[in-house]
Amino acid sequence: MIGNKYLQVLFKCPDEDTSLNQLLELLKSKDMKFIDSLTHKPVNTNFCKDVEIEYLTKASALIDYHLQLHFIEVPSWLRDDKLSFKKPYYHSRRISDFDKVKLLYTSPAPFSARNVYFDLDGIKRV
Repeated sequence: MIGNKYLQVLFKCPDEDTSLNQLLELLKSKDMKFIDSLTHKPVNTNFCKDVEIEYLTKASALIDYHLQLHFIEVPSWLRDDKLSFKKPYYHSRRISDFDKVKLLYTSPAPFSARNVYFDLDGIKRV
């Protein structure tokens, strides 16, 4: 079980794209209740199912990236070794091999450390 109520609700969303978009909105708006919950209600990956770990791996890359952009301390649990993929994961379903290689070499550390690749233009909020 994820444990953090915000992340648990996002995980239970039936559509992952919608869930990740909601997560990005929380991060972009710097929702301090959410951000504080990351420190005060950390996730213990030892109690998470594989499907939760998969979701948290994607989410932790986005969270880590945004916290660093806003100069907010990143809670240590977000960098748990369990929160990374063995093979590269590309979030975009329509991505060319060339774009995959480009993402491998141009993605910021929070993404490459987890082997999770998002198109940075695709995760911008207006």
